[in-house]
Amino acid sequence: MAGIVGYGAYIPRNRIKSEEIARQWGKDPQAISRGLLLDEKSVPGLDEDTITISVAAGLGAVERAGIDPSVIGALYIGSESHPYAVKPSGTIVSEALGITPEVHVADFEFACKAGTEAMFVALGLVESGRVEYAMGIGADTSQGAPNDALEFSASAGGAAYLFGKENLLVEVLDTYSYTTDTPDFWRREGEFYPRHGGRFTGEPAYFKHVLSASRAILDRSGYKASDFRHAIFHMPNGKFPLSAGKQLGFTKEQLEVGWLVPTMGNTYSGSSPTGLAAVLDIAEPDDLILITSFGSGAGSDSFILRATDLLPQRVERAATVKSMLEGPRRYLTYGQYAKFREKIILND
Repeated sequence: MAGIVGYGAYIPRNRIKSEEIARQWGKDPQAISRGLLLDEKSVPGLDEDTITISVAAGLGAVERAGIDPSVIGALYIGSESHPYAVKPSGTIVSEALGITPEVHVADFEFACKAGTEAMFVALGLVESGRVEYAMGIGADTSQGAPNDALEFSASAGGAAYLFGKENLLVEVLDTYSYTTDTPDFWRREGEFYPRHGGRFTGEPAYFKHVLSASRAILDRSGYKASDFRHAIFHMPNGKFPLSAGKQLGFTKEQLEVGWLVPTMGNTYSGSSPTGLAAVLDIAEPDDLILITSFGSGAGSDSFILRATDLLPQRVERAATVKSMLEGPRRYLTYGQYAKFREKIILND
């Protein structure tokens, strides 16, 4: 059986409160908080991008696995904010982690499910025996146009998962993918900010895919909602994952640990993987875990996982998600945020 042998996450220390953004545009902060269930979001520093986030998360995965990184045979990074249009993020990350040169590298894109896309392919290579270890990473920096709903939720962070067949921290029991052509969110080449279809992004985009993928993997595996200790669903805001979980028969207690991540506004390609990292930080042996991602365009990947006895022994080898969410933070004004995200473009 293949599974997760190491995992890591990274969330920037810079934050901006939802009320700070709301005041800038003359909106009611309380209405925003009630509508999205988001209090603040992480913001990348001037020296942080998808590559640095991936390196930080990847280091945590290698530390928890306790292996020589040179034996990793594949590394894939899923993101909708790769720094270069023509230059892979993966080559820089694999070099920084000490994996090169004998490694297969690729960058993936599938909106907010690019992270689980990378995980899915990395897992498949290990299961096939093509490589001994493979890493899948989901990482992003915030992309939201000024005065757009995305500005309150589009955030920054990432998570990395190292797959192998020995010394498993988490067993992968089943996977399932559900995909259609549903154009709810897009960004054309050369455009600085993505665009979206408003309410269309909820139904039929998000809920159709998340619910369809989750129901299918439960039906195929024979498990039911009550069998799981934890469930994580993609987090474009605080309300959607709670609603999806309720429709699938999950309780708020089953969703709570992973849901703490969207309340911090971490909406990006690594959002559901980062929610998974938060769950693994506290999971106990034999806990069953369901994770279902969502990527606009549109599709969902589902995984059924089971924690092993080894997991609790490896958690403290790297920073936990809770320590990053609750640790030292620097709160930005909207002006500082606009500077960090280069929202004001000056002509030369």
